[in-house]
Amino acid sequence: MNARFGRTLLAAILLVAGTSGCGTDEQPYQAKPAFSGRKATLPAVPTLPAKNKKQGDAYTVWGVTHDLRSRVHFEDVNGKKLSIVGYIVKTNLAEAPACAVHKTGKGDPPDCKAPVPSFAIADEKGETKDMIEVMGWASNFAQIYSMIEAIDKAPRGKEGEAKLTDEFWGQELPNPIPAVGAKVKVTGTYGVTFTKSTGGAAANPKYGILSAEQIEYLEPPPEKATLPGMKRKP
Repeated sequence: MNARFGRTLLAAILLVAGTSGCGTDEQPYQAKPAFSGRKATLPAVPTLPAKNKKQGDAYTVWGVTHDLRSRVHFEDVNGKKLSIVGYIVKTNLAEAPACAVHKTGKGDPPDCKAPVPSFAIADEKGETKDMIEVMGWASNFAQIYSMIEAIDKAPRGKEGEAKLTDEFWGQELPNPIPAVGAKVKVTGTYGVTFTKSTGGAAANPKYGILSAEQIEYLEPPPEKATLPGMKRKP
């Protein structure tokens, strides 16, 4: 055996000897007791408010607008006849221009720019954001003017029997006239757009617009509705 072969054999023997003792210094696993120190203080899990999609057979404002913005339920409500219940939180009666406040049978001046009468409903009184605009219950302010006159001319105790049919849309105006604070159940066609007006279409893709065919009062308005310049019978 020459010297070179001897050195190679010695190196191999030393390598085997070095690796054969690997791991002999490892300590056996010992289970550690559970942490017994001060526990971390975590905030309580918040309780989300429970919201109802419907009240009886009628949608809530939250329920129907949720479905309008849903890819799954959009077709279930858009363009469909349904009922929505809510509080009247806003009307545009005070915005009626003087040129549009008159009896039926008289046309507005050509330069008179008046919006379509409307009100908005919400799930809670005082809401100013999450609300649905209701249109289609009166074609113009002249219809409302004449309806108010009919109500105020009715005998005491018979005001609720006063009726007036809208001369353009052929449906009865609501009695009493919608006013802030009343709770109503409105039935009609709901959807992103309102096309009944001759002045052009209106649209609201976020909250939708309800074209009213019937308005049922669940709670009466605290005060009578009126138009600018009109005085109501006490």
